[in-house]
Amino acid sequence: MVLAIHPVPILADNYAWLLRDEESGATALVDPAEEAPLVAAVEQAGGRLDQIFLTHHHADHVAATDALRKRYGAIVTGAAADAYRLPMLDQAVNDGDGVTLGGAIGTVMETPGHTRGHVAYYFPLTPALFCGDTLFSLGCGRLFEGSAEEMFQSLRRIAALPDATLVCCGHEYTQSNARFALAVDPDNGALRERAAEIERMRAEGQPTVPVRLGLEKRTNPFLRAPDAATFARLRREKDVFR
Repeated sequence: MVLAIHPVPILADNYAWLLRDEESGATALVDPAEEAPLVAAVEQAGGRLDQIFLTHHHADHVAATDALRKRYGAIVTGAAADAYRLPMLDQAVNDGDGVTLGGAIGTVMETPGHTRGHVAYYFPLTPALFCGDTLFSLGCGRLFEGSAEEMFQSLRRIAALPDATLVCCGHEYTQSNARFALAVDPDNGALRERAAEIERMRAEGQPTVPVRLGLEKRTNPFLRAPDAATFARLRREKDVFR
């Protein structure tokens, strides 16, 4: 079953994601961190919230979970490994576990690096990946808890998904990520085209995600890194890039 997907801007530069199985009307949010705009989005979609999917424990991804659960009775799903620091979970999941929303079936992918217990949710029939702060358009998450090797392997897992997969990440960082990407890969024609598109989209107030994974594999320097050592060097350079 194909899901309808909508990014909901929250906080300063975050996205929560509204998922809806149009056949059943089942609706979910990924990483809800601000109550008011998410209530507005749910009400506009029909006033039903069946599930909440959490990718990791940071407050800018989970802060509105309990309020939305109380308001709508949603089931909360998150990583079993992080259950001790997530909002109370109704469904604690591990790598390879299945999740459902109406008729849509997804798979849990453990993607450590940004945090130890980070997970992503992949729905193959849409196809879409809800990857939190592991992968951004033209970037990746900082290594707050995991190692460069762990993050590199997480990105390799993501890169193995079909090119048509929609990358649904947790932040609108694409414009700043493009500046770094161009600095380290200036001769990449696809990247230059993507950077110009990003400038236009942001000037018009449009979100730059979701984006197809195939385009990310051609333009994102972190996905293009051939080995963990190269990835680690790029991540260090990005951390101090201005």
